[in-house]
Amino acid sequence: MPTAAAKTAAAKTTPPAAAVAKDAHWAAKQERLAARTRASATLTICDDAEARKDLEVARYALRRLEAEAADSPTDQSLKDAVASARADVETAQAAFNEKAIVLTFRALPRKVFEALKKAHPATEEQAEDGHDLDVESLGPELISAASADGMPLEAAQEYLDTWSEAEAAELFNAAWNVQQTTRMDLGKG
Repeated sequence: MPTAAAKTAAAKTTPPAAAVAKDAHWAAKQERLAARTRASATLTICDDAEARKDLEVARYALRRLEAEAADSPTDQSLKDAVASARADVETAQAAFNEKAIVLTFRALPRKVFEALKKAHPATEEQAEDGHDLDVESLGPELISAASADGMPLEAAQEYLDTWSEAEAAELFNAAWNVQQTTRMDLGKG
């Protein structure tokens, strides 16, 4: 015989009868909604200028050849050149990927993110400048909490303190922006 807690849990996951009557597929929708993962974003760091340049050159050559091939769809030599350029992009991408460091950030549950923001209110000076948050104290905690790679708080603080201003901003923005990501589209009725 099910316990009261089991009955309560079952009641929470059982779709309302009115919803089922209106949409016979509600249970399937509910299952898919429950299985959603939080949004994620990556930040790719590649200090190898040659690998970055080779990839960009290969991509540019491919785009140029694809445009030419679109204008001359029957030209077999252009089709062959496009195929070769695609192979060059794949090779350059593989070399780039070998050198690159990819950091992954995942959206936090809303209540966790809200609590984290509340824990870092703006200082008086920051509030006078129109800020709601103390980004300096929030940054390392947000980066660490949102890191899917398990970045320790101390490492996040070190990177923010020692990387260039632009790179530190990119690191913070990767963790912040994924919190603002939406994967929804409000369709027309």
